[in-house]
Amino acid sequence: MQRITSASALPLFDIAVSRRIEAACAQALPPHTLMRRAGLAVARLAMAIAPHARRIWIVCGPGNNGGDGLEAAVHLHTRGFAPIVTPLFEGDAALSRLPEDARDALRRAQTAGVAFGPAPAQYDLAIDAVLGLGATRAPEGAMAGCLARMNSAGAPLLCVDLPSGLDADTGQFASRVSLDRAPCNPAGPTPARYCLSLLTLKPGLFTAQGRDAAGQIWFDGLGCTPPDGIPPAARLPGAPIALPRPHASHKGSWGDVAVLGGAPGMRGAALLAGRAALAAGAGRVYVALLDPQAPRLDPGQPALMLRPPESLDWRTLTAVCGCGGGEAVRSVLPRLLAEAPRLVLDADALNAIAVDSALQKRLRARAAQAAADSAANPAHSPPQQTVLTPHPLEAARLLHTDVAQVQADRLAAARTLADQYACTVVLKGSGSIIAAPGQTPVINPTGNARLATAGTGDVLAGMIGAALAANAPAFEAAYTSVWRHGALADRWPADRALNAGALAYGQWRV
Repeated sequence: MQRITSASALPLFDIAVSRRIEAACAQALPPHTLMRRAGLAVARLAMAIAPHARRIWIVCGPGNNGGDGLEAAVHLHTRGFAPIVTPLFEGDAALSRLPEDARDALRRAQTAGVAFGPAPAQYDLAIDAVLGLGATRAPEGAMAGCLARMNSAGAPLLCVDLPSGLDADTGQFASRVSLDRAPCNPAGPTPARYCLSLLTLKPGLFTAQGRDAAGQIWFDGLGCTPPDGIPPAARLPGAPIALPRPHASHKGSWGDVAVLGGAPGMRGAALLAGRAALAAGAGRVYVALLDPQAPRLDPGQPALMLRPPESLDWRTLTAVCGCGGGEAVRSVLPRLLAEAPRLVLDADALNAIAVDSALQKRLRARAAQAAADSAANPAHSPPQQTVLTPHPLEAARLLHTDVAQVQADRLAAARTLADQYACTVVLKGSGSIIAAPGQTPVINPTGNARLATAGTGDVLAGMIGAALAANAPAFEAAYTSVWRHGALADRWPADRALNAGALAYGQWRV
């Protein structure tokens, strides 16, 4: 068993593949082995997180997830704890529909003398063993009532495999019952939440509503290894390795970044991106502001070189385009799409492309040219690399849909964008997703709600630009920068406000 951290590098498997792995493992083992291992793993984690618990409430659903809870109850009971099981499968008809493994677990719990009954008035730990992999319907009746109570009470909550009702593939709930909480109590701590993912790690735990619902995630593979040749749906990237810079390097070794944006009233966005690119290690950073009245010096960061957009040779630069660009950015995009060897498109650049079919055609032509150049000279990385960094609304505009559809399946939306525009895509949000054609998507495990403030996306764009300028491939530049950006927020001092300006300067911390 292992705790999943921001440094974990592991594959994530969707529902269909998880079921294939489960079937293959079960076939190679004696009957009921997987469920008994699962129950023991749940009991061990329960004892670790609540070693002094007197009463443990376990709600068991009418499937194998409930069987895992019953097995956990057996182990807790024999170790001196006082579990009470609330079964959601009462009656002969319901009992007859229990899976074979769950029926065996029920018999074992009854034989061991485990207590069954309604929810206790007080308990020290709740275990959600109601709905597991593949649940598609919203909980109703007694099931919904039990889940609501577990999620709104003050006791810690341990979810078996998944928070009940959470889609393992998308991280979305069939209903919001599993996110219902008690009214915020500023004087008291938020109850701890844990999730023990069994056999495989699921992508839905790391994006959309999954991160809030799961809390601290643990994983137990139950002694099984996925068969060779089964591709994951996504992966956790692990912490990027910071390589030392050679003493003999110079500013030209780390590339030139040029930020194009900062239309009237929005200069700050471009300056933030430029400052972030400098702090992330770019050799030189130019800022081309689209406000004709803009000053030619950033007093807060004099190392930035402010230049008129028309004065720059975009063929030699890594371009970061769109930060505060407004409508003015549309007229300069054709040149950048044609000339810039490495390009990060953010904010207003994405909005311009979303409504302009000619720009969309140029973006696809750029990708086609890069593919042709790569085929002609495979020993070198493609000269034209592109990273799009949309938040959900910008992604919806690019896909000609709405935010709800993007958020309903963030992995699918990111993959579709990457394939449609043939470039690397960073779909920002809780569990940002990085996708590219021919690559296994990455779900980023770092970051928190402190990043939900104006300008942090501009900082990320500048960081990606710096990584591209240092010759990192687009996909690697994107996911390593997203990881570092989130890690800054995770490690930010509690007594120091996080804003985009501080974030741009704070990159030395990670």
